[in-house]
Amino acid sequence: MKRNILNKVFIICGVLAIVSCKARKKAMPVASVTPKIDNTVSIPTTTPDLTYVKNELAAIKGHQVTFNTFSGRASTKLDVNGNSNDVTMNVRIAHEKKIWVSITAILGIEVARALITPDSIKIINKLQGVYLKKPFSYVYRYASRQVNYNTIESLLVGNVMPELLTENSVIKADMGNIVLSGTLQDLIYNLTLGTNMRVTQFNLSNNNEGQALLVTNSNFIQANNKLVPSQINILSTIGDKKIQANLHYNKVDFDLELDFPFNIPERYTPAD
Repeated sequence: MKRNILNKVFIICGVLAIVSCKARKKAMPVASVTPKIDNTVSIPTTTPDLTYVKNELAAIKGHQVTFNTFSGRASTKLDVNGNSNDVTMNVRIAHEKKIWVSITAILGIEVARALITPDSIKIINKLQGVYLKKPFSYVYRYASRQVNYNTIESLLVGNVMPELLTENSVIKADMGNIVLSGTLQDLIYNLTLGTNMRVTQFNLSNNNEGQALLVTNSNFIQANNKLVPSQINILSTIGDKKIQANLHYNKVDFDLELDFPFNIPERYTPAD
């Protein structure tokens, strides 16, 4: 039981790494883009002109959200193999340094806390009095080895994975959107950006490992002069396991001075 609960917490903290937000200041909503859902990831057989690819990559990079710190709060519905839970996630990020997550349940009681760095993952489960302290490679139990700390950070703010923004990607226009696709070692990816150059849908699959990830972002809003999604839906399948998460952020801020409190009480015991 302890291990099952802790694993759920880890899935929330690591695999659900995406942000949707609403600023403290008055937000200026923009027209949301309804993504075209397609679970089949394919690679176009034609390659556009290299100059076109370079220009599009420059435009995409220019619309990536840049920040020093991020903080957000999201109502989250998590379903793991049909077992559903409603929680609130409070997320704080120090760019390229650490991701801090606090998870609260009914009545605002904190049930878990996590700290993710480029080298490690630490989680405390307050309900069971246990903790997990592992190198970052522990994430590979749930995700491909191409996933790294920057991947999680990018997903949390609705950015494109840095590894995909290369001339090796195939880029084409599709009904007013931009589609970026290709392979990253053993992964096949297909990513759609709306007219605002923000990610609306992301497909990632590894057929050999039976892994697939579908992320859709919608209801984009302005927050601190940055365009971010306020609704994120995630569907992850790993073998016979199915994880579904719906996030709706009701508060977000960029570039505030933040603290990242985390300590493992002496009375806590390691998780099995």
